Amino acid sequence: MALTLTSLTQIAALGFDAVIDVRSPSEFAEDHLPGAINLPVLDDEERARIGTIYKQQSPFLARKLGAALVARNAAKHLEGPLSDKSGGWRPLVYCWRGGQRSGSFASILAQVGWRVELVEGGYKAWRKLIVSQNEDTPVAAQVVVLDGNTGSAKTEVLARLVARGLQVIDLEGLANHRGSLFGAMPGGQPSQKAFEGRVAVALASLDPQRPVIVEAESSRVGNLVLPKQLWSAMGDAPRIRIAAPLGARAAYLARAYGDVAQDLDRLSRVIDRLRPLHAAGVVDDWLEMAGAGKFAPLAQDLMLRHYDPRYEKHRAKFDTQNEVVIAVDALTPEALETVADRVADAVEGLVSTAN
Repeated sequence: MALTLTSLTQIAALGFDAVIDVRSPSEFAEDHLPGAINLPVLDDEERARIGTIYKQQSPFLARKLGAALVARNAAKHLEGPLSDKSGGWRPLVYCWRGGQRSGSFASILAQVGWRVELVEGGYKAWRKLIVSQNEDTPVAAQVVVLDGNTGSAKTEVLARLVARGLQVIDLEGLANHRGSLFGAMPGGQPSQKAFEGRVAVALASLDPQRPVIVEAESSRVGNLVLPKQLWSAMGDAPRIRIAAPLGARAAYLARAYGDVAQDLDRLSRVIDRLRPLHAAGVVDDWLEMAGAGKFAPLAQDLMLRHYDPRYEKHRAKFDTQNEVVIAVDALTPEALETVADRVADAVEGLVSTAN
């Protein structure tokens, strides 16, 4: 039986025991349905080989060899990761467009006796929903932007807002990047398609009756571009700005970016990338501070000379009439609890005013 996708939240609500992507590992790595596992019926080399035979020799020969490879790989999956599944196991299977790869594998699973279903149209149908959500569908909830210069602990405040029951989209979490030149995270960033999928599912899952708080970003988080509808909503949204002293922000960054500070080679490479933007002497001073382990002074000077001027220029593009400024003296873990309370109160006030 084929499942026709009508929404991005549909699959999670249907309660399948597993979502199986039978495409090749490289296709899966670029993007896949949430929670899917990869049980390829053709690996990357096999897929390329079949495609070459199809184009250069004969579609019949390609299909015959493909069937043999699919059967062989399906047997490996049955004897391996699927060997412990009971008779009541219920999987959902898909490939690129719901064609031969997923159909062949689903037929084998059905012969075993499992209640297997296919995604009608495969990954292409899922991707179509993603594009529609991100490009054509206005954000359903009232967006509130949490702003503040670099080092204002915005991401940590967002996490505390979630703990207080507020609705949040953590864009940097979805992008696996802290948003700055120094913000790379272990594992690297997902592909643009995968990021768009994560954002679209988050948007589709929103409660439209409650505001959603997102962190102020440029149009990119690391190398990833924010989807059109969300970026537009952020530009029009009321803003709550955390205003903290330079010293407090420097102390916070030295703590929050401890992983970067511990890797001097990595830190030096990133600083060196700033040479086109600053005088050689300034960059050399930053490298000297990094080598001496003076991370708080380094963070302070980077913000003073590099980040704050650029942040203020970026902020000038937005309307600040609906901005609430929350002045704080410290950004320690204890102080951030109070900051989160104040931000939560500000969100409630902004939404009440808007209504």
